Amino acid sequence: MTSVPFNRPVVRLRPKAEARAIRHGFPWVYSDELVLDRRTGALEPGTLATLEDAERRAMGLVTVNPASRIVARMLDRDAGAALDSAWFTKRLTQALALRERLYPDPYYRLVHAEADGFPGIVIDRFGDTAVIQPNAAWAEQHLDTLVAALCAVTGVTNVVKNGTGRARGLEGLPEETVILRGDVAGPVPVPMNGAVYMADLLGGQKTGLFYDQRDNHAFAARLAKGGRVLDVFSHVGGFALAALAAGAQSALAVDGSEPALVLAEAGAKAMGASDRFQTRQSDAFEALEAMGSEGQTFDLVVCDPPAFAPHRKALDAGLRAYERIARLAAPLVAPGGSLVLCSCSHAADLTQFRAACTRGIGKGRRQGQLIHTGFAGPDHPMLPQLAESGYLKALAYRLDA
Repeated sequence: MTSVPFNRPVVRLRPKAEARAIRHGFPWVYSDELVLDRRTGALEPGTLATLEDAERRAMGLVTVNPASRIVARMLDRDAGAALDSAWFTKRLTQALALRERLYPDPYYRLVHAEADGFPGIVIDRFGDTAVIQPNAAWAEQHLDTLVAALCAVTGVTNVVKNGTGRARGLEGLPEETVILRGDVAGPVPVPMNGAVYMADLLGGQKTGLFYDQRDNHAFAARLAKGGRVLDVFSHVGGFALAALAAGAQSALAVDGSEPALVLAEAGAKAMGASDRFQTRQSDAFEALEAMGSEGQTFDLVVCDPPAFAPHRKALDAGLRAYERIARLAAPLVAPGGSLVLCSCSHAADLTQFRAACTRGIGKGRRQGQLIHTGFAGPDHPMLPQLAESGYLKALAYRLDA
């Protein structure tokens, strides 16, 4: 282990802090675990510091934000590590090796924050283009080095910085989306599960496409063959286009965003499925209620809403919203058909989400078998010590005939 840089500030754990958990891989230090004196409180967000235990033994290199509940995030177990080109290159090479084993084509999440050793950084790859979300101050400060290493390791020629989202505000960073390298002209076609998705890398949600649902799209598509599909909160056609690629008779995509549905239609056209695809711009709850009153049914109904419970304070309201979705969606499933319900809420764990769905299905006067539980794909790895990284849940039911 290299020596600790003498000019790097030191932050220290309180005597009662759980130092063992951090030594065993937990990547965060909370505000009540750290000595927050005047010196530490004055550090700028993104400052690199040496973390010490209460006995003043170095534990690693961390990035610090005194204004956050998570004051320190572990960057390297070597307290003397230098965040230079070699550091970024090594971690990006490791991340790329995993994805290249998993996927034959270069369309995937390349970096998934802490799980890939990059706290607060997400990188999605779209062929020769990469979209970076630097959601932490330290990432913004080292962005040039990161981009140079990214291009060298992967060979991408276009790099977009998506600097939007609540996390950047907590780090004191401005919201902005800019092209850092190359050029991006219009939506990018993305092949996935036999379908074609059009990803808006500059103006779409998040990085332009949700790779985390890839495996859940594939499972639901198996239930859709030869049937009629309703995809609610469809975004750019997520479940609907995968179902059409698997042989669904028809698919209706419902979303509140007209631009997203335009991209979904372009994806259906690109895969030669326009004649089997329809869209409906509407509030999802209103659309479900309207179709229920019309007596419409489908062989597969999928609801993939945004996070209704993004934090603990929103948990109760979020669970009620998931229950309502299930209650409205269940009557739309034809006898013997399937219902897929999804949650991307960090605050709602699997048990709570499943209970809310069960209540909703029952209140919708339906019963069924739970036939599959899905999570984010393997390009979204989890740290076993960090339950918060297991945010995505997908429950597939076969409802009574």
